[in-house]
Amino acid sequence: MNWQQVINGLTIGSIYSIVALGYTLVFGVLQILNMAHGEIFMMGAFIGLMMVVKFQAPLPVAFLAAVLVTAILGYLLERFALRPLRGKAGVSHLAPLISTIGVSIFLENLAHHWFGAETHPFPVSFATISYQIGGVKISLVQLTIFIISITLMVGLSLWLSRTKAGTALRATAENIETASLLGVNTQKIITLTVVIASVMGGIAGVLVGMAFNAVSPQMGLEIGLKGLAIIILGGMGNIKGAMVGGLILGMTEVMSVAFGYSGYRDAIAFLMIIVILLIRPQGLFGQSAPQVRK
Repeated sequence: MNWQQVINGLTIGSIYSIVALGYTLVFGVLQILNMAHGEIFMMGAFIGLMMVVKFQAPLPVAFLAAVLVTAILGYLLERFALRPLRGKAGVSHLAPLISTIGVSIFLENLAHHWFGAETHPFPVSFATISYQIGGVKISLVQLTIFIISITLMVGLSLWLSRTKAGTALRATAENIETASLLGVNTQKIITLTVVIASVMGGIAGVLVGMAFNAVSPQMGLEIGLKGLAIIILGGMGNIKGAMVGGLILGMTEVMSVAFGYSGYRDAIAFLMIIVILLIRPQGLFGQSAPQVRK
């Protein structure tokens, strides 16, 4: 086994997992696909890039700026694109999906206007630092990305399972009406969910900029589609499925390149997802829909 490629796959896969978690949180609570998530991810990457390049800020400050801006974007998305449609009589169940698509197009055009259509390099001061462990070379950038990603995944899991707010979120995801009757402020929880999902997308955007040394207005669409594929692979609304699915996709892509099929990297990864879904339509960790009795 090529352990170098395993390290590379885990690094990329951990970022994909963070992106997918943002989709999973919103779908789990609101039962909608947030098509603006990829573009919020992209805006987080550009905010981090701007802080590093224009203001010469250290990387932690770039992350904090990306978190702040994407949190605001998440709040505005929920407040003006989702909340007016929720529970409104006569509104199609597709209306929130179309609304988030509109937001995604707006954000992509805004990025084109502000930053231009070209790809921008993402400089990292410690990009040349690496460590040799046996036959495996691990760069400090890879190590940083992996540590941040794992910390976010573990932190989110603990927050959901061991805090009052996390319990309220899980109750809202289970049944919003019942949670409201039990005293949960479901409106507050929904807003918090979209904000947290957006923040995770913003952090992932900076991580992708670090990993690939490239940021562009088009990156949101590509990563966004992969995030959607991951949550379908792992099981819609399933936190564990998003984590595992992201790692699987990252490993598959890297191994495709390692075996000489770099031009078919995405095709092979998505073909694998299709095969898995043909065998297990509900995803790796999803539950089968109950059969209707005749």
